[in-house]
Amino acid sequence: MRNMLFLAVFLVACQPAAHHRDSGITIPEGRVIDLSHPYDQDTVYWPTAEGFELRVDSEGMTDKGYYYTANTICSAEHGGTHIDAPIHFAEGGNTVDEIPLEQLMGGALVIDVSQRCAGNPDYQVTVSDFELWEAEHGTLPEGAIVLLRTGYEEFWPDRMRYMGTDELGPNAIAKLHFPGLDPGAARWLVANRSINAIGLDTPSIDYGQSTHFESHQVLFAADIPAFENLANLRGLPPAGFVVVALPMKIAGGSGGPLRIAAIVPTD
Repeated sequence: MRNMLFLAVFLVACQPAAHHRDSGITIPEGRVIDLSHPYDQDTVYWPTAEGFELRVDSEGMTDKGYYYTANTICSAEHGGTHIDAPIHFAEGGNTVDEIPLEQLMGGALVIDVSQRCAGNPDYQVTVSDFELWEAEHGTLPEGAIVLLRTGYEEFWPDRMRYMGTDELGPNAIAKLHFPGLDPGAARWLVANRSINAIGLDTPSIDYGQSTHFESHQVLFAADIPAFENLANLRGLPPAGFVVVALPMKIAGGSGGPLRIAAIVPTD
């Protein structure tokens, strides 16, 4: 029954690309869940990146008698809730502005590995984790957006618990510890399934101790973008909902801030 619900929602929201262009995407009614962390002084970035800055340029009443506020923001592409475009690790891959919108919205599902990650910050999501989900809910639908719940969203924005270290700079990278996707599972997804995008609630689709970022390389070579530092995955069902993930449209960008939401049917 759960798989049938997923399929019904998926068919409404994820029609073939030509249908999207001709008639638009139909978003079902339901409970909207924000999967994004806000950008502020506590936003978590990679240890070698500068943090988020909001500079107030104007704030208050003008000499003409009306209120006016304007700010300048500064942010690395890869920090906070953000998208990794394929170009990030694949030469010739899509940049942020080149990713088709049809790839960033549609039927979604959650693979919950939070129990396996508890007490094991170096856990990597395996093929077995996907097979266990499929045994209960059916084969991953073509064009699905796959979200991996490790439970690490609970630690945000505590860098020590979320990333394994609160140190900054190049020397901190070797001290990173958080779960990610096993490269073997990434290869399995590319070879055996056809997904539109993947995301998770940690700083990287590769686990913290990765040195070659193989899952990035495998996924991005297949033009599958990744969403990182997601929030509120604990509020999602295993299947049967829709995700809308809209990044800042940065021409030539390798990544960028992402506002992502899930729509969960209430019926």
